[in-house]
Amino acid sequence: MALYTEQAAPAAATAAHATAGRVLVLVATRKGAWLYHGDAARSAWRSDGPHFLGHVISHLRLDPRDGRSLLAAAKTGHLGPTIFRSTDFGRNWQEAAKPPAFAPAAAGEQGRAVDHSFWLTPGNASEPGTWYAGTSPQGLFRSEDGGITWAPFSCLNDDLLYRKWMGTVQDGTPDGPKLHSIIVDPRDAAHLYIAMSGGGVHESTDGGKSFQPLIDGLEVVEGFDRDDASFHDPHCLRLAPSRPDRLYQQNHCGIYRLDRPATTWRRIGRNMPAEVGDIGFPLVVHPRDADCAWVFPMDGGTVWPRTSPGGKPAVYATRDGGETWERLDAGLPPAEAWWTVKRQAMTADAQDPVGLYFGTTSGELWGSGDEGLSWHCIARHLPEIYAVEAAEVTI
Repeated sequence: MALYTEQAAPAAATAAHATAGRVLVLVATRKGAWLYHGDAARSAWRSDGPHFLGHVISHLRLDPRDGRSLLAAAKTGHLGPTIFRSTDFGRNWQEAAKPPAFAPAAAGEQGRAVDHSFWLTPGNASEPGTWYAGTSPQGLFRSEDGGITWAPFSCLNDDLLYRKWMGTVQDGTPDGPKLHSIIVDPRDAAHLYIAMSGGGVHESTDGGKSFQPLIDGLEVVEGFDRDDASFHDPHCLRLAPSRPDRLYQQNHCGIYRLDRPATTWRRIGRNMPAEVGDIGFPLVVHPRDADCAWVFPMDGGTVWPRTSPGGKPAVYATRDGGETWERLDAGLPPAEAWWTVKRQAMTADAQDPVGLYFGTTSGELWGSGDEGLSWHCIARHLPEIYAVEAAEVTI
Protein backbone atom coordinates (compact mmCIF):
# COMPACT_ATOMS: atom_id res chain seq x y z
CA MET A 1 0.00 0.00 0.00
CA ALA A 2 1.60 3.23 -1.13
CA LEU A 3 1.52 6.53 0.70
CA TYR A 4 -0.15 8.93 -1.69
CA THR A 5 0.23 12.68 -1.14
CA GLU A 6 -0.76 14.33 -4.39
CA GLN A 7 -0.95 17.69 -2.63
CA ALA A 8 -0.82 18.56 1.05
CA ALA A 9 -3.92 20.10 2.57
CA PRO A 10 -3.72 23.78 3.45
CA ALA A 11 -2.48 24.55 6.96
CA ALA A 12 -5.92 25.76 8.01
CA ALA A 13 -7.32 22.32 7.29
CA THR A 14 -4.84 20.30 9.35
CA ALA A 15 -6.25 20.88 12.83
CA ALA A 16 -7.78 17.68 14.19
CA HIS A 17 -8.96 16.41 17.54
CA ALA A 18 -6.62 13.85 19.06
CA THR A 19 -9.58 11.67 19.99
CA ALA A 20 -11.19 11.72 16.55
CA GLY A 21 -11.14 8.61 14.40
CA ARG A 22 -9.34 8.58 11.09
CA VAL A 23 -11.23 9.15 7.90
CA LEU A 24 -11.59 6.47 5.25
CA VAL A 25 -12.68 7.64 1.79
CA LEU A 26 -14.19 4.95 -0.43
CA VAL A 27 -14.03 5.54 -4.17
CA ALA A 28 -16.05 3.53 -6.72
CA THR A 29 -15.09 3.90 -10.38
CA ARG A 30 -15.81 2.64 -13.85
CA LYS A 31 -12.88 0.22 -13.57
CA GLY A 32 -12.52 -0.73 -9.92
CA ALA A 33 -12.48 0.65 -6.38
CA TRP A 34 -9.96 2.37 -4.12
CA LEU A 35 -9.82 3.09 -0.38
CA TYR A 36 -7.96 6.17 0.88
CA HIS A 37 -6.91 6.16 4.54
CA GLY A 38 -6.32 9.65 5.89
CA ASP A 39 -3.87 10.60 8.61
CA ALA A 40 -5.15 12.32 11.76
CA ALA A 41 -4.96 15.73 10.11
CA ARG A 42 -6.52 14.59 6.81
CA SER A 43 -3.44 15.98 5.04
CA ALA A 44 -1.86 12.75 3.74
CA TRP A 45 -3.61 9.70 2.34
CA ARG A 46 -2.63 6.06 2.02
CA SER A 47 -4.02 4.40 -1.10
CA ASP A 48 -5.40 0.87 -0.89
CA GLY A 49 -6.33 -0.51 -4.30
CA PRO A 50 -7.32 -1.19 -6.88
CA HIS A 51 -9.98 -3.65 -5.84
CA PHE A 52 -11.93 -5.36 -8.66
CA LEU A 53 -9.72 -3.77 -11.31
CA GLY A 54 -11.58 -3.54 -14.61
CA HIS A 55 -15.03 -4.10 -13.11
CA VAL A 56 -17.69 -1.41 -12.89
CA ILE A 57 -18.21 -0.49 -9.23
CA SER A 58 -21.27 1.70 -8.79
CA HIS A 59 -21.18 2.09 -5.01
CA LEU A 60 -18.92 1.14 -2.09
CA ARG A 61 -20.14 1.50 1.52
CA LEU A 62 -18.78 0.81 5.00
CA ASP A 63 -21.30 -0.49 7.53
CA PRO A 64 -21.41 2.17 10.29
CA ARG A 65 -22.96 -0.35 12.69
CA ASP A 66 -19.87 -2.55 12.95
CA GLY A 67 -17.24 -0.21 11.51
CA ARG A 68 -15.49 -2.85 9.42
CA SER A 69 -17.82 -4.51 6.87
CA LEU A 70 -17.77 -3.27 3.28
CA LEU A 71 -20.27 -3.84 0.49
CA ALA A 72 -19.46 -3.20 -3.18
CA ALA A 73 -22.07 -3.03 -5.95
CA ALA A 74 -20.32 -4.50 -9.00
CA LYS A 75 -20.95 -5.29 -12.62
CA THR A 76 -18.35 -7.88 -13.45
CA GLY A 77 -18.13 -8.17 -17.19
CA HIS A 78 -19.52 -11.44 -18.52
CA LEU A 79 -20.47 -12.53 -14.98
CA GLY A 80 -23.07 -9.77 -14.77
CA PRO A 81 -24.30 -7.75 -11.76
CA THR A 82 -23.49 -8.83 -8.23
CA ILE A 83 -22.54 -7.57 -4.77
CA PHE A 84 -19.33 -8.32 -2.89
CA ARG A 85 -18.85 -8.27 0.88
CA SER A 86 -15.73 -7.88 3.00
CA THR A 87 -15.49 -8.08 6.79
CA ASP A 88 -11.81 -7.09 6.98
CA PHE A 89 -11.61 -3.71 5.22
CA GLY A 90 -11.21 -5.24 1.78
CA ARG A 91 -8.40 -7.71 2.36
CA ASN A 92 -10.79 -10.47 1.38
CA TRP A 93 -14.06 -10.33 -0.56
CA GLN A 94 -16.96 -12.77 -0.83
CA GLU A 95 -19.52 -12.61 -3.61
CA ALA A 96 -23.16 -12.57 -2.57
CA ALA A 97 -24.67 -16.04 -2.64
CA LYS A 98 -27.90 -14.53 -3.98
CA PRO A 99 -27.48 -11.03 -5.47
CA PRO A 100 -30.45 -8.78 -6.27
CA ALA A 101 -32.68 -10.24 -8.99
CA PHE A 102 -36.26 -9.58 -10.01
CA ALA A 103 -38.85 -12.27 -9.43
CA PRO A 104 -39.59 -14.41 -12.51
CA ALA A 105 -42.36 -13.01 -14.70
CA ALA A 106 -45.69 -14.75 -14.86
CA ALA A 107 -46.42 -16.85 -17.93
CA GLY A 108 -46.98 -14.68 -20.97
CA GLU A 109 -45.58 -11.52 -19.33
CA GLN A 110 -42.32 -9.77 -20.12
CA GLY A 111 -39.88 -9.97 -17.24
CA ARG A 112 -37.11 -7.63 -16.14
CA ALA A 113 -33.45 -8.32 -15.45
CA VAL A 114 -31.14 -6.35 -13.15
CA ASP A 115 -28.48 -4.62 -15.23
CA HIS A 116 -26.55 -3.42 -12.18
CA SER A 117 -27.03 -2.57 -8.53
CA PHE A 118 -26.58 1.18 -8.29
CA TRP A 119 -27.16 2.28 -4.69
CA LEU A 120 -26.41 0.66 -1.30
CA THR A 121 -27.80 1.84 2.05
CA PRO A 122 -27.25 0.22 5.46
CA GLY A 123 -30.39 -0.32 7.48
CA ASN A 124 -31.42 1.35 10.71
CA ALA A 125 -29.11 0.96 13.72
CA SER A 126 -31.80 -1.22 15.31
CA GLU A 127 -31.50 -3.74 12.45
CA PRO A 128 -27.90 -4.99 12.29
CA GLY A 129 -27.19 -6.93 9.11
CA THR A 130 -29.95 -5.21 7.14
CA TRP A 131 -29.06 -3.50 3.85
CA TYR A 132 -31.02 -2.00 0.97
CA ALA A 133 -30.04 -1.93 -2.70
CA GLY A 134 -31.46 0.10 -5.57
CA THR A 135 -30.97 -1.19 -9.08
CA SER A 136 -31.13 -0.34 -12.77
CA PRO A 137 -33.78 -0.75 -14.03
CA GLN A 138 -35.62 0.51 -10.98
CA GLY A 139 -35.95 -2.06 -8.23
CA LEU A 140 -35.68 -2.13 -4.44
CA PHE A 141 -34.03 -5.06 -2.67
CA ARG A 142 -33.19 -5.95 0.92
CA SER A 143 -30.69 -8.19 2.66
CA GLU A 144 -31.02 -9.27 6.29
CA ASP A 145 -27.75 -11.19 6.53
CA GLY A 146 -25.17 -8.50 5.86
CA GLY A 147 -25.40 -8.62 2.08
CA ILE A 148 -24.99 -12.35 1.49
CA THR A 149 -28.52 -12.94 0.16
CA TRP A 150 -30.95 -10.42 -1.32
CA ALA A 151 -34.67 -10.50 -2.02
CA PRO A 152 -37.10 -8.11 -3.73
CA PHE A 153 -38.47 -5.69 -1.13
CA SER A 154 -41.86 -3.98 -0.94
CA CYS A 155 -44.65 -3.80 -3.46
CA LEU A 156 -43.20 -1.24 -5.82
CA ASN A 157 -41.02 -3.54 -7.95
CA ASP A 158 -44.09 -5.11 -9.53
CA ASP A 159 -46.85 -2.59 -8.82
CA LEU A 160 -48.43 -1.74 -12.17
CA LEU A 161 -48.65 2.00 -11.46
CA TYR A 162 -45.03 2.15 -10.31
CA ARG A 163 -43.94 0.13 -13.33
CA LYS A 164 -45.67 2.73 -15.50
CA TRP A 165 -43.87 5.54 -13.71
CA MET A 166 -40.54 3.75 -14.13
CA GLY A 167 -40.83 3.83 -17.92
CA THR A 168 -38.61 1.59 -20.01
CA VAL A 169 -34.86 1.07 -20.23
CA GLN A 170 -34.88 3.34 -23.29
CA ASP A 171 -36.27 6.29 -21.29
CA GLY A 172 -34.43 9.07 -19.51
CA THR A 173 -31.09 8.49 -17.80
CA PRO A 174 -28.34 7.91 -20.38
CA ASP A 175 -26.83 4.85 -18.67
CA GLY A 176 -30.14 3.37 -17.63
CA PRO A 177 -33.01 4.22 -15.24
CA LYS A 178 -32.19 3.84 -11.55
CA LEU A 179 -33.67 3.55 -8.09
CA HIS A 180 -31.39 5.51 -5.78
CA SER A 181 -31.18 7.74 -2.70
CA ILE A 182 -32.56 5.06 -0.36
CA ILE A 183 -32.98 6.76 3.02
CA VAL A 184 -33.88 5.07 6.30
CA ASP A 185 -35.13 7.44 9.00
CA PRO A 186 -32.64 7.13 11.90
CA ARG A 187 -35.57 7.39 14.34
CA ASP A 188 -37.83 4.80 12.71
CA ALA A 189 -36.74 1.74 10.71
CA ALA A 190 -40.16 1.59 9.03
CA HIS A 191 -39.89 5.11 7.60
CA LEU A 192 -38.21 5.06 4.18
CA TYR A 193 -37.63 7.40 1.27
CA ILE A 194 -36.54 6.42 -2.23
CA ALA A 195 -36.01 8.27 -5.50
CA MET A 196 -36.29 6.99 -9.06
CA SER A 197 -34.76 8.42 -12.22
CA GLY A 198 -37.24 8.64 -13.70
CA GLY A 199 -40.22 8.11 -11.49
CA GLY A 200 -40.01 10.69 -8.70
CA VAL A 201 -39.57 10.66 -4.93
CA HIS A 202 -41.62 8.31 -2.75
CA GLU A 203 -42.15 7.69 0.96
CA SER A 204 -43.12 4.66 3.02
CA THR A 205 -44.19 4.84 6.66
CA ASP A 206 -45.02 1.14 7.02
CA GLY A 207 -41.71 -0.58 6.35
CA GLY A 208 -42.14 -0.76 2.59
CA LYS A 209 -45.62 -2.29 2.52
CA SER A 210 -46.73 0.79 0.59
CA PHE A 211 -45.19 3.91 -0.92
CA GLN A 212 -46.72 7.30 -1.71
CA PRO A 213 -45.38 9.88 -4.20
CA LEU A 214 -43.78 12.99 -2.74
CA ILE A 215 -43.58 15.25 -5.79
CA ASP A 216 -45.71 18.32 -5.01
CA GLY A 217 -43.90 21.54 -5.85
CA LEU A 218 -41.28 19.87 -8.04
CA GLU A 219 -40.93 21.13 -11.59
CA VAL A 220 -40.54 19.01 -14.70
CA VAL A 221 -39.22 19.65 -18.17
CA GLU A 222 -41.40 22.18 -19.96
CA GLY A 223 -44.32 20.62 -21.79
CA PHE A 224 -44.72 17.63 -19.49
CA ASP A 225 -47.28 16.97 -16.76
CA ARG A 226 -45.83 17.58 -13.29
CA ASP A 227 -48.64 15.50 -11.74
CA ASP A 228 -47.33 12.41 -13.54
CA ALA A 229 -44.48 10.89 -11.50
CA SER A 230 -42.94 9.33 -14.60
CA PHE A 231 -41.80 12.81 -15.74
CA HIS A 232 -39.92 13.54 -12.51
CA ASP A 233 -36.17 13.00 -12.40
CA PRO A 234 -34.67 13.44 -8.92
CA HIS A 235 -30.87 13.31 -9.14
CA CYS A 236 -30.05 13.05 -5.44
CA LEU A 237 -32.13 13.06 -2.25
CA ARG A 238 -30.58 13.71 1.18
CA LEU A 239 -31.87 13.81 4.75
CA ALA A 240 -30.38 16.27 7.25
CA PRO A 241 -28.81 14.08 9.95
CA SER A 242 -29.30 16.70 12.68
CA ARG A 243 -32.92 17.35 11.67
CA PRO A 244 -34.39 14.20 10.10
CA ASP A 245 -37.61 16.01 9.15
CA ARG A 246 -35.68 18.11 6.64
CA LEU A 247 -34.96 16.81 3.14
CA TYR A 248 -32.88 18.37 0.39
CA GLN A 249 -33.03 17.39 -3.25
CA GLN A 250 -30.90 18.05 -6.32
CA ASN A 251 -33.31 17.51 -9.17
CA HIS A 252 -33.12 17.54 -12.94
CA CYS A 253 -35.07 20.80 -12.59
CA GLY A 254 -33.37 22.54 -9.67
CA ILE A 255 -32.48 22.38 -5.98
CA TYR A 256 -35.29 21.90 -3.45
CA ARG A 257 -35.93 21.69 0.29
CA LEU A 258 -38.79 20.05 2.18
CA ASP A 259 -39.53 20.37 5.89
CA ARG A 260 -41.90 17.67 7.11
CA PRO A 261 -44.74 17.26 7.83
CA ALA A 262 -45.20 19.55 4.81
CA THR A 263 -45.47 17.73 1.47
CA THR A 264 -44.68 20.56 -0.95
CA TRP A 265 -41.10 21.11 -2.04
CA ARG A 266 -39.63 24.61 -2.23
CA ARG A 267 -37.15 25.46 -4.99
CA ILE A 268 -34.23 27.03 -3.10
CA GLY A 269 -32.00 26.83 -6.18
CA ARG A 270 -33.66 29.97 -7.52
CA ASN A 271 -31.26 31.82 -5.22
CA MET A 272 -28.17 30.46 -7.00
CA PRO A 273 -26.31 32.90 -9.32
CA ALA A 274 -28.24 33.12 -12.58
CA GLU A 275 -25.12 32.56 -14.68
CA VAL A 276 -24.50 29.23 -12.88
CA GLY A 277 -28.03 27.97 -12.35
CA ASP A 278 -29.15 25.15 -10.06
CA ILE A 279 -28.70 22.08 -12.25
CA GLY A 280 -26.36 19.32 -11.09
CA PHE A 281 -26.20 15.83 -9.64
CA PRO A 282 -24.78 15.60 -6.08
CA LEU A 283 -25.90 17.24 -2.84
CA VAL A 284 -24.39 16.89 0.64
CA VAL A 285 -25.83 18.04 4.00
CA HIS A 286 -23.76 19.04 7.04
CA PRO A 287 -23.88 16.28 9.69
CA ARG A 288 -24.65 18.74 12.53
CA ASP A 289 -26.19 21.81 10.88
CA ALA A 290 -29.40 21.26 8.92
CA ASP A 291 -29.16 24.74 7.38
CA CYS A 292 -25.82 23.95 5.74
CA ALA A 293 -25.54 22.02 2.46
CA TRP A 294 -23.26 21.84 -0.56
CA VAL A 295 -23.93 21.24 -4.26
CA PHE A 296 -21.80 20.94 -7.38
CA PRO A 297 -23.49 22.70 -10.31
CA MET A 298 -22.95 21.70 -13.92
CA ASP A 299 -23.77 23.35 -17.20
CA GLY A 300 -27.54 23.07 -17.54
CA GLY A 301 -27.86 24.67 -20.95
CA THR A 302 -30.31 23.58 -23.61
CA VAL A 303 -28.05 20.68 -24.60
CA TRP A 304 -26.51 19.40 -21.40
CA PRO A 305 -22.75 18.95 -21.90
CA ARG A 306 -22.46 17.64 -18.30
CA THR A 307 -19.37 19.74 -17.58
CA SER A 308 -18.55 22.49 -15.10
CA PRO A 309 -20.08 25.80 -16.19
CA GLY A 310 -17.53 27.50 -18.43
CA GLY A 311 -14.93 24.89 -17.50
CA LYS A 312 -14.57 26.59 -14.08
CA PRO A 313 -15.62 24.07 -11.42
CA ALA A 314 -16.84 25.17 -8.01
CA VAL A 315 -18.79 23.90 -5.03
CA TYR A 316 -21.62 26.11 -3.80
CA ALA A 317 -22.61 26.20 -0.13
CA THR A 318 -25.65 27.44 1.72
CA ARG A 319 -25.59 28.09 5.45
CA ASP A 320 -29.16 29.34 5.76
CA GLY A 321 -31.24 26.57 4.25
CA GLY A 322 -30.92 27.79 0.68
CA GLU A 323 -31.68 31.49 1.11
CA THR A 324 -28.17 32.40 -0.05
CA TRP A 325 -25.31 30.53 -1.72
CA GLU A 326 -21.52 31.01 -1.65
CA ARG A 327 -19.01 29.94 -4.32
CA LEU A 328 -16.17 27.80 -2.93
CA ASP A 329 -13.39 27.26 -5.47
CA ALA A 330 -10.09 28.02 -3.72
CA GLY A 331 -7.58 25.44 -4.93
CA LEU A 332 -9.77 24.12 -7.73
CA PRO A 333 -8.72 24.65 -11.37
CA PRO A 334 -9.52 28.26 -12.38
CA ALA A 335 -10.26 27.34 -16.01
CA GLU A 336 -10.22 24.60 -18.66
CA ALA A 337 -11.53 21.90 -16.32
CA TRP A 338 -14.29 20.28 -18.34
CA TRP A 339 -15.51 17.67 -15.88
CA THR A 340 -18.42 17.25 -13.51
CA VAL A 341 -19.41 15.21 -10.44
CA LYS A 342 -21.98 12.41 -10.46
CA ARG A 343 -24.85 12.03 -8.00
CA GLN A 344 -23.06 9.65 -5.60
CA ALA A 345 -19.61 11.17 -5.99
CA MET A 346 -19.69 13.86 -3.28
CA THR A 347 -19.75 13.29 0.46
CA ALA A 348 -18.84 14.64 3.90
CA ASP A 349 -17.15 13.21 6.95
CA ALA A 350 -18.28 13.88 10.53
CA GLN A 351 -15.13 15.62 11.77
CA ASP A 352 -14.95 19.17 13.13
CA PRO A 353 -14.51 21.04 10.89
CA VAL A 354 -16.33 18.86 8.40
CA GLY A 355 -14.29 17.37 5.57
CA LEU A 356 -15.75 17.32 2.08
CA TYR A 357 -14.75 15.01 -0.77
CA PHE A 358 -15.76 14.67 -4.40
CA GLY A 359 -14.66 12.62 -7.38
CA THR A 360 -14.78 13.77 -10.98
CA THR A 361 -15.67 12.25 -14.31
CA SER A 362 -12.00 12.73 -15.27
CA GLY A 363 -10.77 10.57 -12.36
CA GLU A 364 -9.64 13.14 -9.79
CA LEU A 365 -10.42 12.88 -6.07
CA TRP A 366 -10.61 16.24 -4.29
CA GLY A 367 -10.83 16.97 -0.57
CA SER A 368 -11.37 19.87 1.79
CA GLY A 369 -10.66 19.82 5.51
CA ASP A 370 -12.34 23.16 6.17
CA GLU A 371 -15.90 22.69 4.93
CA GLY A 372 -15.08 23.72 1.38
CA LEU A 373 -13.16 26.94 1.99
CA SER A 374 -10.10 25.41 0.32
CA TRP A 375 -9.52 22.31 -1.78
CA HIS A 376 -6.61 19.98 -2.53
CA CYS A 377 -6.31 17.06 -4.92
CA ILE A 378 -5.94 13.73 -3.13
CA ALA A 379 -5.53 11.55 -6.25
CA ARG A 380 -5.36 11.94 -10.02
CA HIS A 381 -5.64 9.64 -13.02
CA LEU A 382 -8.21 7.23 -11.59
CA PRO A 383 -10.92 5.86 -13.89
CA GLU A 384 -14.14 7.85 -14.09
CA ILE A 385 -15.43 8.17 -10.53
CA TYR A 386 -18.97 7.00 -9.89
CA ALA A 387 -19.28 7.27 -6.11
CA VAL A 388 -17.40 8.64 -3.09
CA GLU A 389 -18.23 7.87 0.54
CA ALA A 390 -16.51 8.90 3.77
CA ALA A 391 -16.44 6.91 7.00
CA GLU A 392 -14.67 7.14 10.33
CA VAL A 393 -12.50 4.22 11.44
CA THR A 394 -10.60 3.63 14.65
CA ILE A 395 -8.00 1.13 13.47
